[in-house]
Amino acid sequence: MTHILAIDQGTTSSRAIVFDADLGIVATDQQEFDQHFPASGWVEHVADDLLRSTVQTCRGALNKAGLDAGAVAAIGITNQRETTVVWDRATGKAVHNAIVWQDRRTADFCRELKAAGHEPMVTQATGLLLDPYFSGTKLKWILDHVDGARARAAKGELLFGTVDSFLIWHLTGGRAHVTDATNAARTLLYDIRKGAWSDEICALLDIPMSMLPEVRDCAAEFGTTDPALFGAALPILGVAGDQQAATVGQACFQPGMLKSTYGTGCFALLNTGSVPVASKNRLLTTIAYQLDGKPTYALEGSIFIAGAVVQWLRDGLGIIKAAGETQAMAEAADDSQSVILVPAFTGLGAPYWDADCRGAIFGLTRNSGPRELARAALESVGYQTRDLLTAMQADMGAAGQAVLRVDGGMSASDWTMQFLSDIIGAQVDRPKVLETTALGAAWLAGMRAGVYPEQEEFARSWALERRFEPALASAARDAKYSAWKDAVKRTLSR
Repeated sequence: MTHILAIDQGTTSSRAIVFDADLGIVATDQQEFDQHFPASGWVEHVADDLLRSTVQTCRGALNKAGLDAGAVAAIGITNQRETTVVWDRATGKAVHNAIVWQDRRTADFCRELKAAGHEPMVTQATGLLLDPYFSGTKLKWILDHVDGARARAAKGELLFGTVDSFLIWHLTGGRAHVTDATNAARTLLYDIRKGAWSDEICALLDIPMSMLPEVRDCAAEFGTTDPALFGAALPILGVAGDQQAATVGQACFQPGMLKSTYGTGCFALLNTGSVPVASKNRLLTTIAYQLDGKPTYALEGSIFIAGAVVQWLRDGLGIIKAAGETQAMAEAADDSQSVILVPAFTGLGAPYWDADCRGAIFGLTRNSGPRELARAALESVGYQTRDLLTAMQADMGAAGQAVLRVDGGMSASDWTMQFLSDIIGAQVDRPKVLETTALGAAWLAGMRAGVYPEQEEFARSWALERRFEPALASAARDAKYSAWKDAVKRTLSR
């Protein structure tokens, strides 16, 4: 029992990765699933797709590794955050499609809450802003719009959870309704200072607290799987939301350490230690991880569209067949053009928090073509990251100016990472292990199971694959960023 099975349930696919006793990857299995867009700004998943793909990829990864379940010491789970599921306590069936973190349907309600003066109370308790991004208003929407849901919830017949809770409930045969502190911290319902669900916010949103899962540390006992699923009852010993799992996987355990993950969206987290730092620049205060009952806090900047902009080039415009084509296109783009793409397809996240603005392209000429659009798409990720780091530096001063550790699918692009270093004017470090999200979940579970070392030794195992240094003159850097800021200003809805 020296292997760990990591579940990485993401926005566009589910993956399972088997790690060995040395934290090496033995086998991986992955399945994409359908995205559903029932209205403008709405994004949904079929909850059963999340569960089915998770179970199938776990079986697939074990099969590829040539292992049976008896070789697995524990399961670690990391997941897309904020995505909201409500299901029947008796049957496990979701009463509505999962509402995805990108979904903006509750924007009007969030504005009403702000106008009524509720945001300061919510921010003080949760560290979050009143935005459709978070789970709380999505949960309220389901209770208000699904026939009979609110009455059934009041009777204790329905359960709420983020994706981790939904998976754990099903994997354990309905025996465990639990979550971890990092996922709870993204619901808009959890007081990150008190370490408890907020009575006041649940009352404000009219959410029965009987629906909410029990909150545990990131490395804890979350139940054991139904033996029928994998051939043995496997303990689930580690859980963290995807960005927090990446923070752990990047070994950002010291205050001032900073990571940025480039997946569907982009999320930068700055470890602020044992004290939550209130942002003056519309960043989020959140829990980076919680071990032994002690939360470590972070400032977070959330970008809704990062890798998703490359998906748009492929699926929306049809100008590429695979994401890997964009690097060569960006390199071949006309340097004399200054095309800027603001990918506000579902609004803009930090530090703007504008749910109503939409994407726009500036600087097009008759000579602009697929190569220029590809470069503008990749550059948009660097520009948005600079927005976040500028806000972090304003909040933290010198402590916010750390080296940036990167991971996620887009970090594999040398061109994109070099542009990122150029535009932020700082060193960008890419680790040898890019699967840091799954690695973080695996370490949490494996550390709890006694397979992996404690924090200090694990941190020493972090290894650099490549370092990117800024090569762009400061005047050119500032001119590019000024053009970006002007494009964003023209895109904002207010």
